[in-house]
Amino acid sequence: MVIREIGRQVLESEAEAIRNLIPRLDESFDAAVAALAACRGRVVVSGMGKSGLIGAKIAATLASTGTPSSFLHPAEAIHGDIGMVAQGDVVLGISSSGETEEMCRLVELLKRLGIPLISLTGNLESTLARHSLVALDVGVAREAGPMGLVPTSSTTAALAMGDALAVALLETKGFTSRDFAVFHPGGRIGREILMVEDLMHARKNCPCVAKGASMLEAIREISNRRLGMTCVEEADGTLAGIITDGDLRRCLERGMDLSSCIAQDCMVTNPVTVSKSETAALALNLLESRKITSLVVVSLERRIEGVLHLHDLWRTQLF
Repeated sequence: MVIREIGRQVLESEAEAIRNLIPRLDESFDAAVAALAACRGRVVVSGMGKSGLIGAKIAATLASTGTPSSFLHPAEAIHGDIGMVAQGDVVLGISSSGETEEMCRLVELLKRLGIPLISLTGNLESTLARHSLVALDVGVAREAGPMGLVPTSSTTAALAMGDALAVALLETKGFTSRDFAVFHPGGRIGREILMVEDLMHARKNCPCVAKGASMLEAIREISNRRLGMTCVEEADGTLAGIITDGDLRRCLERGMDLSSCIAQDCMVTNPVTVSKSETAALALNLLESRKITSLVVVSLERRIEGVLHLHDLWRTQLF
């Protein structure tokens, strides 16, 4: 058999295992998500062998999406680590057979402590399933590969169901992209989700003068704040325009006497603005595409809320 054909058969087998989970999503799945959402402690994930490796990944996914979670090795649990589980926790147990010795012994401890158990298993008649508050069927017809012995399709199915639980749980909890950014400040995710509000100079710290202020006052504000610009505001606090270092040079080139001018005479009335709820990545795109160094951050009513400078983005070392 051609090597790539073996690979194709494995992928088809695992894809089929996931597809077969879809019709099984019923009231049990709803109940599992509800129990996890109601958890006041941590979701403790446990599994032996390959199921344990899948469990560690599910625990990490839950933790990164706003659900405190940790992994507990069942063999270690029965030798003292059960102390990691406390009242208010929920245990998510994973076992394809549902009869793994270490998992069954863990079940006994959980029953004694009164800790609710949700299980992912391929056998709904197993010890693990029968002692679970909710048991989700992740069984597969056979494992991928010619021998059908190595945990492949079964672990893929368990992982996919764990992802389904995690995503349904974050939706149930109202977990937002803003919340996600708190747990993922670095790397590609950090770049995509970091917000303008996280980086901008807030209103009280950004350069700003009134329309009627003298240009000498405006120049002083530009120099003192060191952002190479100043906002110009209306009497009601809305944005009237901006004055940049470049605007000053252009005014001088036109022969204007800045000592006798006011801010309104020199300002640009249609500056590029951004909302504080926009991503930093979008702000960077605006700055680079317009070939400018600062964005005024405004509210829907165009009230000045801050200023974002190109250097603020560079300092994050995410771009």
